[in-house]
Amino acid sequence: MTDIVNTYFEAFNAGDVDGMLACLTDDVAHHVNEGQVRTGTDLFARFCTHMNRCYREELTDMVVFMTPDGTRAAAEYVVNGTYLKTDEGLPEAKGQTYRLPAGSFFTLRDGKISRVMTYYNLADWVAQVSA
Repeated sequence: MTDIVNTYFEAFNAGDVDGMLACLTDDVAHHVNEGQVRTGTDLFARFCTHMNRCYREELTDMVVFMTPDGTRAAAEYVVNGTYLKTDEGLPEAKGQTYRLPAGSFFTLRDGKISRVMTYYNLADWVAQVSA
């Protein structure tokens, strides 16, 4: 079952939104850091399109954990990014780079991801892009 999580992150690093969507259930619950829960692949795809416009990110130092019953997973990693276009309510984008630890939590159902929660320290990110 860790294969679906690894496939999801490989698609993320490749900027392959369709590849990410293929890993998700149609009713995926996407818990965004500092944001609202979005339900369904349409809203997930819109979120990814927005993120790809404003940020270029690669996740490294990935460690994936799985519960013995295969219904939940977690991943810890480092986000290596470039701030490309100003995101509403955030500092102005000037091509700043950033590096910060982050984590994601997953619920798995029928071989796909039905819940994605991502966490990182927003204050750390703001400090890095504001320096």
